[in-house]
Amino acid sequence: MATFLYRLGRFSFRRRHIVAFIWVALLTLAGVGAASAPTPGTTSFSIPGTEAQKAFDLLEERFPGMSADGATARVVFKAPAGEKMTDAENKATVRETVRELADGSEVAAVADPYQARSVSRDGTVAYAQVTYKVSGMELKDTTKEALEGAAEDARDAGLTVEIGGDALQAVPHTGSSEIIGIAVAAVVLVITFGSLLAAGLPLLTAIIGVGIGVATITALASPLDLGSTTSTLATMIGLAVGIDYALFIVSRYRAELAEGRDREEAAGRAVGTAGSAVVFAGLTVVIALVGLSVVNIPMLTKMGIAAAGTVAIAVLIALTMIPALLGYAGRRVRPTGEKSKLLGGGRTPKKPARPNMGTRWASFVVRRPVAVLLLGILGLGAAAVPAASLELGLPDDGSQPTSTTQRRAYDLLSEGFGPGFNGPLMVVVDGKDSANPQTLFTDVADEVKGLDNVVTVTPPAPNKAGDTATITVIPDAKPSSATTEELVHAIRDTGADLTAGKDGQVLVTGATAMNIDVSQKLNDALLPYLALVVGLAFLLLIVVFRSILVPLKAALGFLLSVLAALGAVVAVFQWGWLSGLMGVEETGPVMSMMPIFMVGVVFGLAMDYEVFLVTRMREAYVHGEKPGQAIVTGFKHGARVVTAAAVIMMAVFAGFIGSSESMVKMIGFGLAIAVFFDAFVVRMAIVPAVLALLGKKAWWLPKWLDRALPNVDVEGEGLRTGTDGRKDPDEDRELVRV
Repeated sequence: MATFLYRLGRFSFRRRHIVAFIWVALLTLAGVGAASAPTPGTTSFSIPGTEAQKAFDLLEERFPGMSADGATARVVFKAPAGEKMTDAENKATVRETVRELADGSEVAAVADPYQARSVSRDGTVAYAQVTYKVSGMELKDTTKEALEGAAEDARDAGLTVEIGGDALQAVPHTGSSEIIGIAVAAVVLVITFGSLLAAGLPLLTAIIGVGIGVATITALASPLDLGSTTSTLATMIGLAVGIDYALFIVSRYRAELAEGRDREEAAGRAVGTAGSAVVFAGLTVVIALVGLSVVNIPMLTKMGIAAAGTVAIAVLIALTMIPALLGYAGRRVRPTGEKSKLLGGGRTPKKPARPNMGTRWASFVVRRPVAVLLLGILGLGAAAVPAASLELGLPDDGSQPTSTTQRRAYDLLSEGFGPGFNGPLMVVVDGKDSANPQTLFTDVADEVKGLDNVVTVTPPAPNKAGDTATITVIPDAKPSSATTEELVHAIRDTGADLTAGKDGQVLVTGATAMNIDVSQKLNDALLPYLALVVGLAFLLLIVVFRSILVPLKAALGFLLSVLAALGAVVAVFQWGWLSGLMGVEETGPVMSMMPIFMVGVVFGLAMDYEVFLVTRMREAYVHGEKPGQAIVTGFKHGARVVTAAAVIMMAVFAGFIGSSESMVKMIGFGLAIAVFFDAFVVRMAIVPAVLALLGKKAWWLPKWLDRALPNVDVEGEGLRTGTDGRKDPDEDRELVRV
């Protein structure tokens, strides 16, 4: 592989005009596709195999005009102080608002509060339920404007009016903090390279890669049913890995220049060595992201595949466009140790050069491996303690900022009717094959009324055929509470008991039940997913490092990082520690997909640093250095760059903490803190300590396995002699097996 990539690097350097043209053409083509693509339609959220999804499908079949998956809006009214919603004037205002709401081509139905009995007991709060024929993402702007206009007219009449539901669903924005993250990355690159031009190359290529990826996602959003969160995730991961991969190749190029090689040869060797590490690091990220498909949640699968595609583009750009741009830059990209004149280069040093920080740190760790190992494990263990209190759920309007009308509507409903009104449960009773469907409907309603934590049960509402009915159940607790989850399971158990031995079925659905089913499905998939991703990456790392213990150590270190990061997420988003600093206005359960998402993404990113840092150590070991000295050499050449890469990745992820979407905010924080733990505690402290304790055993591989594995030559040993990278393959294998 190293020889192939070496030739690719030299080709890209020599034929830079062709390479640059191809990437610019791809960016232009993707941009044109995105600009001409139709507006994305509905982003379906189907969860195959869950009871809630089965109920939705049954409703679509038996209640064709019900618009079960259509958008909803709850227009909540509150009377002025000292008045009630039943007063004649307020009643007239509400009914006029209902008439306005019903006047729309996309409106399926509007429930009058006074006919539907949706007025609170004290008479101060009422709400009108609006159901639409299409989903929230498909609603026309004119429909949303009409909804807001009707609410504003009622406000002008003196009522307090807020709107809940998903009808006003907006595309999340990340705010200016994303730009700040990129700015921090730029500063780190300038400090690392000592050159504005060299620092600009990784940023430029990462932006081009993300541009191609996101534009392609936008162009395919409508036919592939991709949501707005998909492009956000692709941007987040694509920027981080794109900058990092380019950073490693530019850094290696400067190191090759410092050894006296000409620029084309340096570009080829940089791609042949650091580029090999980039390929395998990128493969681990792609495996982790594509592996999300095992969860069998279509939305999550699409997010993972789209982000994996962006990572693949980042790898290809790093291998081809970086050497092309280095060819354009010429002498303006200087060897390692030289700075541009603008940043203080060209001065004669007053003191002799001392070992860099990476060398000094690695030497300390090699001398005190036990102390460093224990301190690192205890520190991560302490950070992981809050993870024992992890509660999972999916965000609802109660997690929205208090500045939004959705959150204010949520609070008004809780005030007037109780928190359970924000998460009604829909019980679907299928009596098509029952001898007496009406009796079955009544029995189910009566049994549900007798359950604990139930406030209201509406009479069964059968369809025209009379073979299926819906029953609305209002819980006593808020939608995301454990009490409501227990009630959902209790209703399902009761329905199973009632229909045992009979021809009938009782299903529970609605947004709250769907969230509960999603959480359960994600929990059930976590261990199989972990086994698949870690297992495949473990095999890949055995090929890369030709060792059993090094990949095993990498996997165990990753588990420590993830547990510590989950502990930090629980502390901030569930317990409320530093919540004000992070912009978390409402604490609550951690998003259900967070653990499995962090396992996938963090594992891929963690292996980046493992590959980049440890391949340098193995390269030194293969070249004849003792194990302890190889660790120091690896840190001498790699620690500064890995540190810069980690800081950049943290800055990019932290930029998404400013998002208006709670899910994106939590993902940004979780990934940023996970990179911190993994890069600076696991890879910089625990890894060298373990390798120092293992010595030569770290690089042990059974002879039979050594013969069976392909020789991928990640260290670039085949490039040591000759300018074309050719060498006796038998000699290469003997050197790799040292």
